[in-house]
Amino acid sequence: MINRIDKKFQELRKRGERALIFYLTVGYPDLATFTKLLFALERSGADLIELGIPFSDPVADGLTIQKTSQVALKQKITLKKTFSLAKDLDVNIPLLLMTYYNPVYQYGLKKFADSCKRNGIEGVIVPDLPPEEANPLRRALKRHNLDLIFLIAPTSPEKRIKMISNKSKGFIYYVSLTGVTGAREKLPKTIRLSLNKIRKFTKRPICVGFGISKPFQAREIGKYSDGIIIGSALLNIVEKYKNKRGLIKKVEKFASEIKETLKG
Repeated sequence: MINRIDKKFQELRKRGERALIFYLTVGYPDLATFTKLLFALERSGADLIELGIPFSDPVADGLTIQKTSQVALKQKITLKKTFSLAKDLDVNIPLLLMTYYNPVYQYGLKKFADSCKRNGIEGVIVPDLPPEEANPLRRALKRHNLDLIFLIAPTSPEKRIKMISNKSKGFIYYVSLTGVTGAREKLPKTIRLSLNKIRKFTKRPICVGFGISKPFQAREIGKYSDGIIIGSALLNIVEKYKNKRGLIKKVEKFASEIKETLKG
């Protein structure tokens, strides 16, 4: 059965566009502004949005997301609060959860999957959950036709790429560089070769994240990927302008400029 993530990629493919996926830390810089940011991104061309659950030990994340997570944690943002918030978000694009496994495990896998379905979440990314250990969560999500999306790293050998390609649903998240999240001025020149290697094992969309911060980077990667994922570069703008009246316009301008590079 097809879900909204699959439909979105089908629509984009028909239009010759690449997906623009943004990451937002839930509750940053505060709940009211977070909600305004999410709607601004949708208006400006975002195709999917990752709702980042703040966590005390975000091992895959760099300084920007670590800092935003700390702010959100002080506001007592939890999985339960995120589900309550997501339920009332009137958006027309798929929402994903980006979370570490500990909060999911503590919440309860069945309860977590049920809550995702009930509150409009279409897919889940858990960067510290290896595919080899993910079957319990996969089964819980599969009952509701929800996607569990896995990451492939530049260092992943072919055997592992094949295994992850078979298990990942919705799309495959390709990590553009070794290390943690964070905006970069330069990205590796080997991304295209890596995506070609992955395509030998799957027809699923492949989206590239970690490090993308400029329209020219999005344009280049968009030539050979199915989408790009941006988190830290967006949150840096939010951090810079969070106490200024022009925040939403700055975010809309950034998102619109990136989206233009991914059209046709």
